[in-house]
Amino acid sequence: MSGTGALRAHLIEARLAGTIATPREKSLGRYRLFAARDPRALLGLEPERDWSVGEVLRLMGRECGVSVDPAHTSGPDEIDPDRTIAALDRFAERVGEAADRRAPVLIGTGHPHRLLEFYAVLADALSSAGCTVLTPAYGSSIDMTTRFGLRTYTLEYVRGVAMMREPGVRGAPDVGGVHTHSPLPVRTVLGAAADAMGPLPGLVIGDHGWVCGAGQLGIEAIGLADTDDPALFVGQAEGRVSVAVPLDDAVRSVSYLPLVRYVLNQAYLSR
Repeated sequence: MSGTGALRAHLIEARLAGTIATPREKSLGRYRLFAARDPRALLGLEPERDWSVGEVLRLMGRECGVSVDPAHTSGPDEIDPDRTIAALDRFAERVGEAADRRAPVLIGTGHPHRLLEFYAVLADALSSAGCTVLTPAYGSSIDMTTRFGLRTYTLEYVRGVAMMREPGVRGAPDVGGVHTHSPLPVRTVLGAAADAMGPLPGLVIGDHGWVCGAGQLGIEAIGLADTDDPALFVGQAEGRVSVAVPLDDAVRSVSYLPLVRYVLNQAYLSR
């Protein structure tokens, strides 16, 4: 795919932007949790100041294009595709800069069922450009709180991308892959890298807790975020997340491939 016109059409057709499947009720609920500093919505970010629900809503309107009308409380949410493209351009700029300086990179996802291929293509391109794609703490067990209580998961890397998996399960990411918002995986990985006196990432790429957890620790982080992920956009506003790309993060995996091709073209890393 070449050109922003074709990309914009794809974003709308695939429902990555425009009218998306994320319910307005879910987004507003997450804004309320964030304003209350609920860890489920903070994703490892510690906001520098208190954010009211109204402030979060207005920020999401500016960054994503969602309606800022608090009376709009139901139905599908909206993302402005032009804001998505502008953020993808900034995302590509950071990827290109990391490649130019051959920075070590860490890539991780809390959405292995949907976003693994997007990140794996990035990992391959950055590796080919001379970047070390880091894989610390492989096989580590991490206890995370879920709606089912405390569960133990295993940290694995698939094609250079970190993800959590049900212990003892092997195979494709849709077999035992765990959807998580937790910052514990990135904290575990960064702690293991520091303990081994190995390189720390010059850039973290991912979503959810991978981005907010790294950014909170002062490491440059960029990622993808849905309208119910206000923490990444607050982190961007406060200067701890470099780029948050607004899009629906739960559509078909294949729908993200035109986006990663666009990023690589913009970053001059396409082959």
